[in-house]
Amino acid sequence: MPDSHSPQVTRLLPDAVHQAVRPGTAVVRLETTHDRQGVLDGAWWPRSRDISAELPALITALTGYLGPITRVGLDADAWEELPTRMTVDGRVVHIDSSPVGDDTVLITRNERDLFSLLVVPPHATPDAARAAMAEAVRADNVTQAAQILVDTGSGT
Repeated sequence: MPDSHSPQVTRLLPDAVHQAVRPGTAVVRLETTHDRQGVLDGAWWPRSRDISAELPALITALTGYLGPITRVGLDADAWEELPTRMTVDGRVVHIDSSPVGDDTVLITRNERDLFSLLVVPPHATPDAARAAMAEAVRADNVTQAAQILVDTGSGT
């Protein structure tokens, strides 16, 4: 039986990072369980809807945790000028227009391993963004992205 007094090791970003974010920095939280039982695998808080400005930092951050990212699926209506591919850190990442909604981004590594991230709207307050991201990464989360945004006041 695990020792309940042992500190829990987590790879989540500390909440304080939201106050110290610099332009070009990706604010991402990932679920750290291996069973991936929740509806979402993580959350992302971009600072704008300019995908060329926002996506490279996300891909770089995710590559550090997940390995090379091959595809990204985004709702074209939610982003400014969605390209079909982008080179990030010397690797080509294909960008698919996908009807996932403006509250979700799909990340693919190794052509088959798919991760679904909540997208917190750029205009969300830090408190609402933190709450939405925390809910999205809960291992037992069964709430869809759109409902998390409504429940936390992060709304679109």
